[in-house]
Amino acid sequence: MASTTTRRPGLPRRARSEEGDAEQTPVEPYRLTPKVARRVALLGALVLIGFAALLGRLWALQVLAGTHYAARAQANQLRTVRVAAPRGLIVDRSRNVLVTNKAVTSVELWPSGLPKVYARRVAELRALAHITRVNVRQVTRLILERRRAGDMLDPVVVRATAPGPMLTYLEERAGDFPGLTLARSFVRRYPHGALAAQLLGYVAQISQQRSGVEAQYDAYLRGVAGSARVRVDSLGRPRSDRTLTTQPQPGQTVRLTIDTGLQLAAQNALQYGIQLAHNNHQWAADGGAIVALNPQDGSILALASSPTYDPAVFTGRVTEHKLAAQGLTPKSALDRNYPSLDRALDGLYPPGSTFKPLTAIAALQEHLVKPYAFYPCTGTYVAPEDLAHRVWHNWDPNVNQGMDLPTALAQSCDTYFYRVGNTFFDLPSDRGQPEQRWARAFGFGQASGTDMGLMQAGLLPTIGWRHRTYTRASDSCCWQVDRLWKPGDSIQLAIGQGDLLVTPLQMARFYAAIANGGKLVTPHDLLDVENPNGTIVPTTAPAAPRPIPGLDPAYLKVVQQGLFEGTHDTFGTSYGVFGNFPVSIAGKTGTAQKIVTLAGYKGEQDQSWWCGYGPANDPKTPPQLVVCAVIENGGEGGTAAAPAAERVFAKFFNVPATQTGFIHSD
Repeated sequence: MASTTTRRPGLPRRARSEEGDAEQTPVEPYRLTPKVARRVALLGALVLIGFAALLGRLWALQVLAGTHYAARAQANQLRTVRVAAPRGLIVDRSRNVLVTNKAVTSVELWPSGLPKVYARRVAELRALAHITRVNVRQVTRLILERRRAGDMLDPVVVRATAPGPMLTYLEERAGDFPGLTLARSFVRRYPHGALAAQLLGYVAQISQQRSGVEAQYDAYLRGVAGSARVRVDSLGRPRSDRTLTTQPQPGQTVRLTIDTGLQLAAQNALQYGIQLAHNNHQWAADGGAIVALNPQDGSILALASSPTYDPAVFTGRVTEHKLAAQGLTPKSALDRNYPSLDRALDGLYPPGSTFKPLTAIAALQEHLVKPYAFYPCTGTYVAPEDLAHRVWHNWDPNVNQGMDLPTALAQSCDTYFYRVGNTFFDLPSDRGQPEQRWARAFGFGQASGTDMGLMQAGLLPTIGWRHRTYTRASDSCCWQVDRLWKPGDSIQLAIGQGDLLVTPLQMARFYAAIANGGKLVTPHDLLDVENPNGTIVPTTAPAAPRPIPGLDPAYLKVVQQGLFEGTHDTFGTSYGVFGNFPVSIAGKTGTAQKIVTLAGYKGEQDQSWWCGYGPANDPKTPPQLVVCAVIENGGEGGTAAAPAAERVFAKFFNVPATQTGFIHSD
C-alpha cells in the first residue's frame, strides 16, 4: 500500500527533508553570455553618440553662431518705436504764419506693457482715465484699434497735452502704471485764432482726423517719422527712456495764396453785413460767405465763412463740452448754424439777380436780344402763351420804360429778363437748352476743379435733370406733371431762381471770367510748398485760364458795361455803395428767395448777394480783384452784401471805406 506524503504548501520538494526542515541548495553565479555583451556594447555606443551630438550642437551654438544669437537675444530686450515728426507750417502768401506747432508733453500708454491679468488691466485703465480726465472707452478703443492692426509695440496717445501737476503726479507714481510713458510731442497752434478756420481745417491729435488744408496737403505737412529704441522686459514692458536712432524730418511748409490782412477784412466784413441786415429788421440773418480772388489766375486771396469756430479746440484734450460750445457736435451745430460748414465752398444758394449777366451772355450769343435795342421793363409780366395768366412781378413795381441790355442789368429789371427767359423756352426743341449750355461753359452745375478737395457742384436744372428726379418711384402722385419743363422754369432760371443752386466760389469764378475777358480760371489756394531749408518742392500747377469756347468779346463788353453802370449810374442797384468809391468797381446785386428752416420757423427768406470786380474800365490796370458776398437771410443785395463787399475792396486797394448813401436795390 502506497504511503501518502503531506507537504507544506509553497515549499519545493527538494528543499525539504522528511521531517519538513528546508535543505538549501547553492545558486549558480550570473554568467555574461555573448548575447548580453552585444546588447551592452550597443547601448554604450548609443550613449556616446548622444553625448557627442549634444557637445557638437553646444559648440555650434556658442562658437559658430554665438554672435548671431547674442544679437537676437539683445533684440528681445530692445524695441524700435516710431517717433512722430513735427507737422509743417502753414503760411500765407507773404509767409505770415497761419498754423504752427507747440511742443508739449503727452501721456502715452504701451499696450504690451499693461498687466496681463484682466482685472488689473481694467483697474489701471480706469485709474489712468480718471487722472488724465479722458474717457476710458476712448483709451480702450485706441488699444483695440492697435490690436486689430497688429501693432502692439507702439504706444497710444492717451492725452496729447498734459498740464504740469498731472505730469508730476504721474512721474511720482510711475510704478503704479505699467506701460505708461511721458513723451515730448507737438500740437497745432493758431496765432490768429479763428482766422480762416474752415479753410485751414484741423488735426485731431488723438484720433488723427483732419479737414481743410490740413487734410488736403497732409502728404507735405506730415513729414517723415524718425525712430527710437527702448529697452523692454520679457513681457514687452518699457524699462528705459527712448534713445533716438533716426532723427524725424519736420513736415514741409505749405504756402497759401491767402492774404492774412484781406482774410481778416473779409471776416469782419461778413459780421458788418450781418449787422446791417439786423439793422434793416432782417432778424434771421445769421451767416454768410465772402470769396475774394485774383481774376487773372484764380488764386484765392480770402475765403470767409460765418459763423466760424476756433480750430484750437481740437488741440490737446478734446471734450464733448468744448466741441458743443463751438457748435461742433450734431446737437449744437443746428443751434449755432453749423460753424464747421465752409459756406464759400459748400454753401448752396439760389443766386438771384447776380445770375442775370449769364442770362444776358446766353441771350446775346443765341441772338435772342440785341444789346442796344429797347425792350419793355414793366412792373409785371405775363407770358403770352400762359393760359393760367400767372403774374410775374418786378422788384420795383413802379417802373415802366424801355431799356437796353446794359440798363436792364444796371437797374436789375426782372421783367426784362422774364421776357428773355420765356424766349429761351419758346426755342425749337432742336436748339436744346442753350442757357444751360452757356451756364455749364462758365462752370455752373459742376465742381470748380480746384486743388482744394471735394466741394459742392451746385444744381443746374435741365429737362434731363427733371426726368431723372421726378419718377413714379420718387413722386407717385404728380411725377408726370412735375417732370415737365414748363415756361415758368425758364423764366425763373433767367433771374437765378427756381431750382438753380450755386456756391459763392462758383459765382466768383463766373465774375472773374467776365472781368478778365472771357477766360475761365481754376480757383486755387496753394502757392507753393517749401522744404525746411527754403527750397521749393515741385507741385502740380493749377490749370491755366482757358478761353470760353465761342464767346464773342463784343457781347462780353456789353455785359461789362451793364455791371459798370450798376455801380456808377445813379439808378444802378449798387450806386449807393460804390458810386463814390475811390477805385472804379463794377458789379451786380442780387436778392434771392429761398425756403429756409430755422429754430421755430420755416419759410421764405431773402438771400442778400453782391458780386463784382475792380478796377473796372481802367485801360492802364486790368481787374485785380473779384469779390462775391452772400449774407444768409440778409434781405436786399444792396443793403447788406454790397456794403460788406465794399469793405473788402477798401482793404485790398488801401483806401477808406465810403459812407453808404441811398440804396436803390433789388
